[in-house]
Amino acid sequence: MSGKKKRRLKDLDPCILKRLAEATAAKKVITNADKAVTLELQSWSDLPADLLELIMSRLTLEENIRASAVCKGWYSVAIATRVVNQAPWIMFFPKVGDMYEFYDPLQRKTYCIELPELCGSRVCSTIDGWLLLYRPRTHRVFFFNPFTRESIKLPRYEMTYQIVSVSAAPTSASCTVFTIKHISPTVVAISTCHAGASEWTTANHQNRLPFVSSIWNKLVYCNGLFYCLSLTGWLGVFDPDNRSWDVLSIHPPKCPENFFTKNWWKGKFMLEHEGELFVIYTCSTENPIIFKLDRNKLVWEEMKTLDGMTIFASFLSSHGRTDLPGIMRNNVFFSKVRFYGKRCISYSLDDSRYYPRKQYHDWGEQDPFESIWIVPPQKFSAFS
Repeated sequence: MSGKKKRRLKDLDPCILKRLAEATAAKKVITNADKAVTLELQSWSDLPADLLELIMSRLTLEENIRASAVCKGWYSVAIATRVVNQAPWIMFFPKVGDMYEFYDPLQRKTYCIELPELCGSRVCSTIDGWLLLYRPRTHRVFFFNPFTRESIKLPRYEMTYQIVSVSAAPTSASCTVFTIKHISPTVVAISTCHAGASEWTTANHQNRLPFVSSIWNKLVYCNGLFYCLSLTGWLGVFDPDNRSWDVLSIHPPKCPENFFTKNWWKGKFMLEHEGELFVIYTCSTENPIIFKLDRNKLVWEEMKTLDGMTIFASFLSSHGRTDLPGIMRNNVFFSKVRFYGKRCISYSLDDSRYYPRKQYHDWGEQDPFESIWIVPPQKFSAFS
C-alpha cells in the first residue's frame, strides 16, 4: 500500500481501524518450490466486497465519509452503504416498572432508559419520534418524545380501541389525531383532535358497504386522507377537511386459504411510503405476502420486490425507508429481537426466507402491543 494510503488510514477514526483489524485475517500461501507455508497479510484494498459492505454498513455517517477517502474501491462501497435516512428503532414496553428498552437494528445495540413519565399509559402510535399514549384510568391522551422528554397533552377522551393514526408531529399545525369505533355493521363513529384543541370532535358515519371496525383495524395517513383497513380487509377512507367517510369498492387482498387460521389478523400490517399504500400479511411459517394498492385499477397487487425499500412492521405503527445500507434493502424487519438482542427478525424478498432461519414471526403467540417502531432524531447515537 502506498504511503499516501497509509496516511489516510491513520486519519481514520480509531473505531474504524479496530473493526477493520478484526475483519482482516492472515492468509496462508504455499509456494510450489519448497511447499513452505508463509504468512502474508492482506492489503486493506483486497478485502472481499461483501465483507467490506458488511463493515461499512456498521459505520456512522461521519465514519462512512472518512472511510470513502481511502481508495476507489472503498469509495464505491461506502456510497452504496451510506445511510441517508434514519432507520427506526424498536421500543419495548415493560409489563412492570419504568425501564424501557430501545433496539437499533442497524448497530444491533440495545439501550435502556427509565421513563417514569409513561407510568400507567398505553402506546397507541408513533410519528416522527413522538409517542401517542393513553391512560385508561384518567382518559388522558398525550404525546411524549422519549428522546427529548417533551410532553404535549390532548383533551381527555375515553378511547375504546388502542388504534390511532396521526397525520404529523404534534409540533406541526397540520397535526390531526384520528380514531374510529364500531357502532354497527353500517355505522362507525369517527373522532378527531389536534394539539391545542379543547375537545375531541366525534360524529357517526354510514357505511356504503359492510365494514367491521375493531381493535384489529390498521390506520394510516396518506396524501391528506386517513385510511382504515378493516378486520376483513375492506378499505375505508376519511377526509379530515370535509369530514367525509367512504368504504371503497376495492376487494380485500387475496391470500391463500391457510393464511386464515387462528389469530391470522394479528399478522397484518399496513403502511404508507412516498404516497403509496402497502399491506403485509403473515401467517406462522408461511412466507409473508406484500401488497401495494394500484390506485388506477383499484386493486391490491402482490409485490415480488420492494425495489430497494425497507419495511419496518409492527402492530401499531409500520414504516418504509429508502437510502439504508444494502444489506437492509428489500427486507421486512419485524419488531422482535432474537438471540439475546443480537438479531432482529427480518424477511428477505431477494432470498425468500426469514433471517435468522426458521425464526418466523408468530403474532398469535406474542402481545402485539409490547413493542413499536419509533424514529430517533437524525444523528442521535445513544441516550445520555
